[in-house]
Amino acid sequence: MRVHVRGLDFEVAASGPEDGRPVLLLHGFPQHSGEWDAVVARLTAAGLRTYALDQRGYSPGARPAEVESYRVDEIVADALAVLDELGVPWADVVGHDWGAVVAWYLAAGHPGRVRTLTAVSVPHPAAYIAALATDADQQGRSAYIQLFRQPGVAEEMLLSDDAERLRAVFAGCPPESIESYVAPMREPGALTAALNWYRAGAFHDMGRLGPVSVPTTFVWSDGDVAVGRVAAEGCVEHVTGDYRFVTVPGVSHWIPDQAPDAVAEAILARTAAQ
Repeated sequence: MRVHVRGLDFEVAASGPEDGRPVLLLHGFPQHSGEWDAVVARLTAAGLRTYALDQRGYSPGARPAEVESYRVDEIVADALAVLDELGVPWADVVGHDWGAVVAWYLAAGHPGRVRTLTAVSVPHPAAYIAALATDADQQGRSAYIQLFRQPGVAEEMLLSDDAERLRAVFAGCPPESIESYVAPMREPGALTAALNWYRAGAFHDMGRLGPVSVPTTFVWSDGDVAVGRVAAEGCVEHVTGDYRFVTVPGVSHWIPDQAPDAVAEAILARTAAQ
């Protein structure tokens, strides 16, 4: 479905029984709502109603040109407005990668709208920033961010040679999934919009995000190339509600693609507990 809010058009994939408990699914960079397809099949089989949102910059009708339009507060406001338009007063919120960052902000700033949180791959932003400041391993894993923040340079690097480097980002994902992610990023302006999430200054504020009080599960993979163990294990310090830390062995950053059963099990266990 297409949802018009805040002067923008967002694509939302809705699945499952209309009276099912609502789950909002937020994708990461540089993917789209399709990253949840295998997870959604398991959630809807359990009776949940899922809404997978193509976020700002990824929905073609929600692609403003200004970098500052991609501040995290704007993206959080998008998610809230979409829920309002759908008539969903609260949801179990699930996010991966940048979608996890948005989910953390939703849970910290709008706990009345978030019944539970399941964050995948990226821990509480304050835990990530603390690790980035003190842990040499995390600093090495995050070195790509400075490249991504350079307008034009990152686009050229990722899309040159038939997008060879962009494809390499998804190492370990099924080939058909890789092509489904790469093709939209080759459309004019799409990759720049996605990279603007990195360029809009979110990292200046992430370390100041407060604790999360809603019941929370953090899912991390021990082969993640972007997020190391120090950041992952530090997440618990920033959650005051019931907290579970799930480690998925043997896969990289793309957990919903590589281990959808583990992700679905973590979500279902969290939602069933509340």
